[in-house]
Amino acid sequence: MLILGIESSCDETAASVVRDGREIISSVISTQIEEHKKYGGVVPEIASRRHCENILAVTRQALDEAEITLDDVDAIAVTYAPGLIGALLVGVNFAKGLAMASGKPLVPVHHIAGHIATNYLTFPELEPPYLCLVASGGHSHIIEVLSYTKFRVVGRTRDDAAGECFDKCARAMGFPYPGGVHIDKAAQTGDPTEFKLPHPTVAGNEFDFSFSGLKTSVINLVHNSEQKGIELNFNNLAASVQSTISELLTDRTIKAAKALGYKRIALAGGVSANTGVRAALSEACEKNGFEFYMPSKSLCGDNAAMIACQGYYNFLSGITADESLNAVATLSMEDI
Repeated sequence: MLILGIESSCDETAASVVRDGREIISSVISTQIEEHKKYGGVVPEIASRRHCENILAVTRQALDEAEITLDDVDAIAVTYAPGLIGALLVGVNFAKGLAMASGKPLVPVHHIAGHIATNYLTFPELEPPYLCLVASGGHSHIIEVLSYTKFRVVGRTRDDAAGECFDKCARAMGFPYPGGVHIDKAAQTGDPTEFKLPHPTVAGNEFDFSFSGLKTSVINLVHNSEQKGIELNFNNLAASVQSTISELLTDRTIKAAKALGYKRIALAGGVSANTGVRAALSEACEKNGFEFYMPSKSLCGDNAAMIACQGYYNFLSGITADESLNAVATLSMEDI
């Protein structure tokens, strides 16, 4: 079964063809990073306009590289939530038009479910149930993957997401957008023990995260040092930030796995490309005798292969939509 996936939730316009939910036949991504870099972050209006300009060409290229036509596709999957509402609307309306014109089924896909599905593309043997840490610029969740289409959130951020914390700390240190990759690179030669950064905790749920205090601490440290004329070693600070975020994510995830009885843990989302996070969670899983899965780095960022993959399982479960499908900026996994 061939699924055409379409993704436009933020600043990547992407289309992909995936066979049987496990094999990527083609994957095309048009990124806007260079354009948004000068603003220090994604400008929603610009992102939406670029999606309008790129989505047809990207989809044509994905079909061409797969050496198929739209007639060969069994269903069209599209990200409908969550994300930048203007950006989502471009993908949703385009996918609805394709589905109506071709008579193909339309399959709505939750963006976070798509990130989780990247592990199926990397590990064909992986099947639910398992526990998944999803960390990105806009999301930080610990999720029980009960089946291919049923999820339960057991932990989430109360404020900033892990990726947002990386980016804002990076901006304070003078690194360009997107900052997470620059912190990762600087951390490779840094000493993570020089700076003692806070490890925030929150009341009410021992599996929840909080990153705003860490972000504020780093920003204040940099600004106070500048005012006093003190030169900081940003490689060491980057290493400390990366180490702290990795520890926070790993500790909560391992604690949740032990409490809920899971022996298999997966990692997903843009932050899953971070070498510190990958190493910390991998080492913790090995120490505790857990099986560990993480997607290849090429699948960590937003892409349409993950949407086509999750779309396959949604379609098999009878999850389809009609022309009334609308984009939703914020939607919990449990409200799918």
